[in-house]
Amino acid sequence: MEGIGLRGCVGEIPRLGFTVHRGVCGRSPVLRRAMVIKMRDRSKNRKPLQRGRMLSIEAIQAVQALKRANTPPPQSPSSTSPSSSAMLDRVIDSKIRRLLKFDMVAVLRELLRQNECSLALKVFEEIRKEYWYKPQVRLYADMIAVMADNALVEEVNHLYAAMKSEKGLMADIESFNTLLVILLNHKLFELVMDCYAFMQSIGYEPDRSSFRILVQGLESNGEMDLSGTVRQDALEYYGESLEFTEEIEDISSMLIPQWRR
Repeated sequence: MEGIGLRGCVGEIPRLGFTVHRGVCGRSPVLRRAMVIKMRDRSKNRKPLQRGRMLSIEAIQAVQALKRANTPPPQSPSSTSPSSSAMLDRVIDSKIRRLLKFDMVAVLRELLRQNECSLALKVFEEIRKEYWYKPQVRLYADMIAVMADNALVEEVNHLYAAMKSEKGLMADIESFNTLLVILLNHKLFELVMDCYAFMQSIGYEPDRSSFRILVQGLESNGEMDLSGTVRQDALEYYGESLEFTEEIEDISSMLIPQWRR
């Protein structure tokens, strides 16, 4: 019966994935299922590339070269080694200017993260010369934050003035709010009020968060006269509906630079 059954369905066996192997010494044929091996697409398991702190080899080498060149060598009366400034110029010419856009920006962000302020400013000046450069308030805010954290007030004023002079400045109200928070936290009230006027002059009207940031920040530092001016403006925008004592949501997140998010 077993042999008859196999002979009867022999046409169906291959379709079902079985193969027939002849019996040995008169034994009945043996059915064996064919093994199919499938290769998985390993690309589906790959994690997405991380952005932000992931530096290319070229960017890492550029950062290291800049830091080495920025460390003045020990001088002796007979020393003929080039100055730190000359060495920096060489590194910028041989390393920085040859980087691709994303690598150059990555170098800038890494220098900011390491509080290498003078080097970051030099790299930023090179970035501003590139054809692909588009000025952004958020980048200026990040740089101003690092300079202010390191008590470099002159550099803060320089960056702020450069931002105001940019043509085609890319901005949004959130970026300006972030900048206002940074300036308020470092008690740079003259720049706070200038930034408040500047954002309006280029078409970015303050929103409810802007007014709350300004009023709370100014009044917490005893700047009641400046706060009064802002309150009057807020009254014209929103009438009596704006509650200044309401807690500002996610204000702390405004202070986190993009490369640390």
